[in-house]
Parts: sequence; structure tokens; C-alpha cells
Amino acid sequence: MSEALLKLYHRLPLPARALAASMRGLYLRSWRYGPETERLVEEALERERWSPERWRRFREERLAYVLHRAATRVPYYRQHWGARRQRGDHASWECLEHWPILDKQALRTNPRAFVADDCAPHRMFHDHTSGTSGTPLDLWSSRRTVRGWYALFEARARHWYGVSRSDRWAMLGGQLVTPERQRVPPYWVWNAGLRQLYMSSYHLSPASIPTYLDALVRYRVKYVLGYSSALYTLAQEAVATRRTDVRLLVTISNAEPLLEHQREAISAAFGCPVRETYGMAEAVAAASECEYGALHEWPEVGWVEFVEQGSPVAAGEPGDFVCTSLINTDMPLVRYRVGDRGTAEDPTRSCRCGRTLPMLREIEGRCDDVLYTRDGRGVGRLDPVFKGGLPLREAQIVQEALEMVRVRYVPALGFGSAHESVLVERLQSRLGPIRVVFEEVQAIPRTRNGKFRAVICELSAVERQRVRAV
Repeated sequence: MSEALLKLYHRLPLPARALAASMRGLYLRSWRYGPETERLVEEALERERWSPERWRRFREERLAYVLHRAATRVPYYRQHWGARRQRGDHASWECLEHWPILDKQALRTNPRAFVADDCAPHRMFHDHTSGTSGTPLDLWSSRRTVRGWYALFEARARHWYGVSRSDRWAMLGGQLVTPERQRVPPYWVWNAGLRQLYMSSYHLSPASIPTYLDALVRYRVKYVLGYSSALYTLAQEAVATRRTDVRLLVTISNAEPLLEHQREAISAAFGCPVRETYGMAEAVAAASECEYGALHEWPEVGWVEFVEQGSPVAAGEPGDFVCTSLINTDMPLVRYRVGDRGTAEDPTRSCRCGRTLPMLREIEGRCDDVLYTRDGRGVGRLDPVFKGGLPLREAQIVQEALEMVRVRYVPALGFGSAHESVLVERLQSRLGPIRVVFEEVQAIPRTRNGKFRAVICELSAVERQRVRAV
């Protein structure tokens, strides 16, 4: 949603906001689901029992198709291979290892160059996301791709967990469905188009959480999907206030790693299992947790390599995720470094659930910090402030004091004071009237595993505890 539309939405009375959200939900539903959805779900469930040999043939055939289509129909890759041929390089594009690793910057700089030339972007679904690094990305998908993706989610998440898209559910996420300045409920909006109660993660505080719990009961929500940190915050307060009336069938974490202490608290608070999922807007990798606690990949989505310093690592060794699209053949990303790290499970190990889907042993990425506001709210997942095509290569938000954050950024061509003003407004809309200091740098400092943290809280443990007690 553009800044102008968001401001208009925030000025609407509550019934009109719900109507606007529901109209958006109907639009999304028309893209995500169609007459073929149930067939696609059944086919996805059937594939879960395929033999390893059948999976191998399926994935190798799909990969060969994607590589040929990318090399011949996608402008970015066609130019790349043309330049190599002019230099006398006759390496075959049919071999994945002959392709270079693609970083986010190349995709950010010219995203339309990754759309196949037999596709019309204006007829495709356009998603704009900052990703976890604060780097804006534009992505396009055909209706076939979108419906294929959501059929997989229906099969590998909702179906596994005993719920469906017809159930009433809640989303605890980062959309500003309520203005930051609002200090009275509701901090949510009902989206009738998706049967979804969208709850703002930005307004969670000890004072507001009882109203969130009341809403879950009042709207008869069956399950909640949301950021691990937000679910944990909600659960902590539910336990602290001895709320036992919020009972869910399942809670599903996304966008952040699920830590064991978070899982235990969430399960205790809502009397249900907690399941972890993994994915990203680029749709080059995905995974979901089965009933036995194993995190299974979705092999139809992407071909995942685990790479350390440019070389593949063995199963059981950590590495960067380098992924090749298999589901989105109209904007195929080949050997795309998603910015996360993890470890593959031994492929000879089987899961007690009986599914033959490969497993991830661990996902290390996306450990953003939570920042704090004067009124006791913990705010995570601030990457949406970088949406909208801001000319930035990278950015990092550091909370150095309760009422001051520093934005370290690597500018792209054209970045200026007007963009700083946009970032100040967006940060203040989420964190309140804080001071924002900008620091231009040549590169964002990386951690020892080669990533940088997009959000860092430098408040001391004592300061954090004092704020939470407000």
C-alpha cells in the first residue's frame, strides 16, 4: 500500500477500515485460490509419499526447464550468457554449478530484467518487499504461480495442522492496520475476504494485550499465524494474567526463527501445538514443521544449495542458502543468495511422519532484535519501513537509547534528505516520537556468519526490564 493510501486508510472510521481490508482480502483471494485449488492440494499431499528416486527425477526435470527458460527468455540471464559466449566461454547453462551466485543487489537494481520476455508484468501479481535486510525488492508472479504456492501452504501448513482456509484465523504481523498514535483498541481489523483478524504487532504492550486476547475470543479465532516474537509477547502476558479462555487449535510462526523457550510459552498460553514455517516473498525456498518436530522442505518450490565461501558444504554443516526457483518460472531466480543460513539434515534420515520430503536441521537466519518504546511496547520486524522503492542498498536500525535510533545506510543513486524524511515518518509511526540519526556508511558491519542484523537493540538488560514494567 502506498503512503498516500495508508494515510487515507488511517483517516477512515473503523467500519470503513474493515470494508477496505475485506475488499483487499477478496482481491487476494481471487489471486490465491481458484477451481483448481483442491486438486493442487491433493496432488501436493500425494507427492509427500513419493520415493526419493521419483523426487529426484521430478526436480531434475523441473530444474532443467528453469535453467533453459532463464538462459533463453529472461533478459538478465540472456545477457549474462551472451557476454560469456563473446568471451569464448562455452560452459553449458544446463549445469547449475556453471551459473554465478545472484545477490539481492542485482535483483534490486533492475527487477524487471528477471521477468521472462513472454510475460507482461502488468498482468502479474506484483509484490513489493524489503526482505529481511532492509533492501527493497520488486517481485512478479503469474496467477498459476501464486495459486501453486498457496495450494502448497494449504497442504503443508493448514492441512498438516488440522485447520483450513475456511476457518476464522488471526494474523499477528507488521501491517499498520491501526495508526501508531492510536492508544485505544481496536488494534486490529477484520478482513472478511480471507476470514482473517489482522492484528497489529506494533501495538503489543502489557496494557494492550488483554484487549488482543479478548478479540481472539470475540472473533472465534481457531488459529493464529504470526511473528515468533509477537506470539511470544502475547503468550507471556496471557500466562502472567492467568488467561485461560483463549484456546487455539494451533499457532503457526513465520518470518522469524522459533526459539524453544518461545515455543514452550506459546503452547502453554494457548493450549495448542506451535509449528514453525519458513519462506520468503521471493518464493525460492519453503519449509514447514510436521507433527514430530521435523522441518520439511517443500521440494517443488526451489532447489536449495548450502554454500560456505563459495563452495557447497556437506549435510550437517551450516551454510548460506543459495536457491533456484522451481515454482516461479516466469521470474526465475537462479542461485539466489536469500540472506539466511542453515543446515540440511542427513538425506538418509527418515522422519517418523512417513513423509519423504527432505528436512532442514536448523535455520540460523533472520534473528532481528526487538526495539522498545517509552510506553512498554516491544516492536520487531521493522523492515517494512524500507518498502516503496527507496534508493538504498542496505540499511540497519540501531536503538542506542530509549528515544533515539540510528539508521546506518548504504545509499544508492538518488538518495537524499526527502528519503530521510520518509524514513523518519515511518519509524515514528511505529516507535513514537523518537529522534532518528542517519549515518552513511560504506557497508553494514557483518556478523561472524557473514550476515548483518537489520535491527539491533543496544539498551541494557536493566533498561529493557524497566521499560517492560511500564
